Amino acid sequence: MGAGHAAGQFAARLRNEKFEGEIVMLGNEPQLPYQRPPLSKAYLAGEVGSDRVLLRPADFYEDKNVEVRLSTAVAAIDTGASTVTTQAVTTQAVATGAGDTLEYTHLVLATGARVRRLPGFELAGVHYVRTLADSDSLKSALAPGQKIIVVGGGYIGLEVAAVAAKRGAAVTVLEAQPRILSRVATAPVADYLRRVHEANGVVIRTGVRIARAEGEAGVGAVVLQDDAGAQGERIEADAVIVGIGITPNTELAEAAGLHVDDGIVVDERGATTCANVWAIGDCSRHPSRIYGRSVRLESVHNAMAQAGVVAANIAGKDTVYNEIPWFWSDQYDLKLQIAGLADGHDETVIRGDPDTGSFTVFALARGCVIAADSINAMRDHIECRKLAAAKKAVDKARLADVGVALKEL
Repeated sequence: MGAGHAAGQFAARLRNEKFEGEIVMLGNEPQLPYQRPPLSKAYLAGEVGSDRVLLRPADFYEDKNVEVRLSTAVAAIDTGASTVTTQAVTTQAVATGAGDTLEYTHLVLATGARVRRLPGFELAGVHYVRTLADSDSLKSALAPGQKIIVVGGGYIGLEVAAVAAKRGAAVTVLEAQPRILSRVATAPVADYLRRVHEANGVVIRTGVRIARAEGEAGVGAVVLQDDAGAQGERIEADAVIVGIGITPNTELAEAAGLHVDDGIVVDERGATTCANVWAIGDCSRHPSRIYGRSVRLESVHNAMAQAGVVAANIAGKDTVYNEIPWFWSDQYDLKLQIAGLADGHDETVIRGDPDTGSFTVFALARGCVIAADSINAMRDHIECRKLAAAKKAVDKARLADVGVALKEL
């Protein structure tokens, strides 16, 4: 179930494992599996076309004998009977078998996630970025001179802000937290990126509360409120982009009796609490030996790695998933690469000079590297993954010294 990055990778890996059985992929969008990261970066900027966003071309699925049913959702899962019942998302899907009840030997849930929507913003001109259609709709709004408000100072919000600023739009980012990237990056990197955005004309306001969007034919402004809830300042807008996170699609799994806890709960092998049912990608929550707790990760690396593990296990191997997560973001001419999870860090160490535009910030907990954020430092990033996985105490002076090779640590 699902036809996104995780599902597309799973089908390919399962065939690589010499699995010769039937593979049916059910996706509720009309497109073949595609990459989501470019939707707020290169694709939104018009630097690549939709053909470059596809994970694999159509003939790949034909050659590998993978049946892809698009515009087809799942209405129900019956784990007792080992069946799923499909339904059409559009009338076009009826001819491809929507409404069927399909039997399965193994069911892989790759249902992904959906955007969190902001109450009071149900107006034309308010955009979210999760699908190709979302990105296509937004492109025309990012025109020179347009007043653009971005709600949310995370990856998506800042990537869209960068594209809009490069197109000549007047951009304001509104973030509820005291700083941007508060959940996903260290403070030095967040401060650096804020300076970069402001140098490109973007206005960033943190610690703000939003009351509502207002307008008649479409959105015309965003109204803020104070700590007491009183509505006050009005900021004009020609378009609003909301990027306040995503919610995993777990409703079908929960209705089928699977364990759900902010994600479909799986073990190290990717198996759910129901026999022969697996979950991968943004919708899944798995145990991490590295962090000693369960995590739900929203990243391409996680989707691809989990897909490979589950494919191997269905093919008869016994494989577990235990890797350092990593993420990336492109903004202007900067590439931010993050290795590990910085939750709970008590100290940071900077390697390199931020004024050069290339540096790494290490997040440490009790003297051990647990995560690292690299700006235009790809060579550092590879070694950062190993350092974060090792969880060993390091000499902070040597860690900061660019003359010391990271692999020596």
